[in-house]
Amino acid sequence: MRLLLATLSHETNTFSPVPTRLDRFCRDGTMLLQGQAAIDFYRGTGTCIGGYLAVAEENHADVVVPVTASAPPSGPVDGEAYETIANLITDSVKQGGFDAIWLDLHGAMVTDRFADGEGELLRRIRAIDPRTPLCVAYDMHANVFDPMVRHAQIVTGYQTYPHIDQRQTAERSARALLRVMRGEVKPTAAWDNAPMLPHVMAQGTHQFPNKDLQALCAAWETSGRAVAVSLFVGFPHADVEQAGLSAVVITDNNPSDAQTMVDELLSRAWEARREFVFRVEPLDASVRRAKQLGAPGQLPVVLLDHYDNCASGGTMDTTDTLREIIRQELDDVVFFGIYDPEAVEQAVAAGVGATVTMSIGAKLPMPQLPVASRPLTVTGTVQTISAGRFRLRGGLTPGLQIYMGRTVVLDTGRVQIVLLSRHIEPTAQEMLQVLGIDPARKQFVAIKSRVHWRADLGKIAREIVECAGVGVCTSDYAQLRFRKVRRPVFPLDPDLKWNAPA
Repeated sequence: MRLLLATLSHETNTFSPVPTRLDRFCRDGTMLLQGQAAIDFYRGTGTCIGGYLAVAEENHADVVVPVTASAPPSGPVDGEAYETIANLITDSVKQGGFDAIWLDLHGAMVTDRFADGEGELLRRIRAIDPRTPLCVAYDMHANVFDPMVRHAQIVTGYQTYPHIDQRQTAERSARALLRVMRGEVKPTAAWDNAPMLPHVMAQGTHQFPNKDLQALCAAWETSGRAVAVSLFVGFPHADVEQAGLSAVVITDNNPSDAQTMVDELLSRAWEARREFVFRVEPLDASVRRAKQLGAPGQLPVVLLDHYDNCASGGTMDTTDTLREIIRQELDDVVFFGIYDPEAVEQAVAAGVGATVTMSIGAKLPMPQLPVASRPLTVTGTVQTISAGRFRLRGGLTPGLQIYMGRTVVLDTGRVQIVLLSRHIEPTAQEMLQVLGIDPARKQFVAIKSRVHWRADLGKIAREIVECAGVGVCTSDYAQLRFRKVRRPVFPLDPDLKWNAPA
C-alpha cells in the first residue's frame, strides 16, 4: 500500500495584523519539512502526522510526504505561501500511484484569495484525481464549507479542547478510510451548521456544553452507529460566511441517520447557546481578585491574558494585563510573555546579570480594533538567555520538538517577564522550566493563553482568573467589525429565533 500524507494547517484570524508568509510555516523558521525529514520529525509524536505515520507503519505501507506545513495562527495566509505549499501537495498527486491520501488540515484557513483554503486545496486535488480514497483530520475550530466534506470519504475532528487528541483524531480518520478501502464500509455523509458563534473561552471540553456534545460524538462512534462524528465549535475570529458551529456525521450507507445525528447535535448546541457566551470582567477587577487569591507557598493563581493569545492569532505583544499586574503590585509573578524581538536582542546584547531599562511590547499596530495597547517601560535584570529549543514530554503534543526561538527572562523584582522572538502559546510547564523557572513554585503565573494551557499548566493551577486585556482575540465581539459572516447569527444578533432541527 502506497500513501500520500501531507499537512497544510493554519488557523486564520482575519482581524490579526500578524503576517502569514512562507517562513511562518517552517517549523524552525528556515525550511519546510518534506520527505524523510518530515517523517523523522513527526514519528512518535502526539500530532496528526504522528498518528497517520503510526497507522501506516501498522499496515506496512510506503508513505510519501511532500510537505508538512503548519503555521501558528495569524492573519490571512499570503498567496505565495499558499500556492507554494498547495503545489507541493498537488504535484505529488499528479505523480499518481497512491492507494489513499491522508491529509492533516486545520479547517479555518483563510488566504488573501480564498475564504476556504482547505476546500480549495481539496477541489484542486479532486480535479487531478477524483477517485483515490481520501481522508482529512480537522481541528475542532474548523469553519466548515461544503467542499471540505464533499471531496473526502472520511472527515474527523478533534473531540477535546485542549486538543490533546490530535494523534487519535488522525488515527480515527485513517482507520475509517482503511475500512472503506477494504469494502467494509460505504461512507455516506451529512453536515450542517447552526447560526451561532461560540466564544472560544466557552468552548473547553472541561465544561458544559461542549464536554457533553463531544462525549455524544464519541459514543456514537464507539457504538458503531456512525463511522465518524465531529462537532466543530468553529473559529469566530475568522470573518467568513461559514464561521461558527457545525456538525459532520459519516455513516455506513445510512444517509438518513447521518442527518438525524447532525440535527440532534445542532439542536442540542442551539439549546445551550447561552452557555457558549463568555461574560467579560473588567481588567482591574480581575487582577485585584487574583491578588486577593494569592497565597505564598501554595500552588499558583493562573491569570489568563486571553485577549492576546498568539494561538488564536494574537500579536502577543499587548502590555495591558502586564501593566495592571505591575500597577497593583502583585509579587512573585512570572509573565509569559511579550513578543518583542528587538527587546530580546537588546537584553542579549546587555548579557546575563545586566540591569536594563527598556520599552517592551505594543510594536504591532492592530488597525481592526477600536482600542490599542501602549509600550511599557520596565527596568530589570537579565536573568536568562535561552535558545528555547526542547522536546515536549507531555501536554498537547508529546514528543514534539519545540522551537521558541531566542528567549529572555527579565526580572523586575516582583515580575519575571518572558520576552520572545517567536510567537508561541505557553501551554506546558516545560516552557518555563527550560528558562529556569518552576511555575509550580510561583505565587502567580500570568500567561497569554485561552484554553490550551489546561493540557499541562492546568495541573498546577490552584485558582484561575481570566483577564480581559487588549488584543485581536478579544472575547468582546462588540470590538470586532464582522462584515462577511452570515447573518443573523447568535450572539451578534442576541434575539435571533431559529427553528433548530427536531
